[in-house]
Amino acid sequence: MIRNCTTSRWLVANKDSSQVRSKRVPTALKRMKQNQKKKLQNRVLKSRTATAIRALKESFRGVEKDKKEEKLASVYALVDKGVKKGVYKRNKADRIKSRLTLQSNKAL
Repeated sequence: MIRNCTTSRWLVANKDSSQVRSKRVPTALKRMKQNQKKKLQNRVLKSRTATAIRALKESFRGVEKDKKEEKLASVYALVDKGVKKGVYKRNKADRIKSRLTLQSNKAL
């Protein structure tokens, strides 16, 4: 990085000199750290939900009726937890649960 003498801003050496980036203040750095941590937590929850949905859909092809209900309940719990944590919006969660319930009833 090269320091620009006329301002207290930093220029990025490998980019065009017209693109100026200001110094990052500590609160911005903290926020970036928090966002990265939250992003990882959201990805973990979405992955767990997707895996549970995949397992539920595979159980539709099987014959275990009690397992279907158990897996459907676990998907419901994960999706509701996602709404509570702000990963999913309420309407999306309702849509996911509704579609899975319809598929489950059709599979019975």
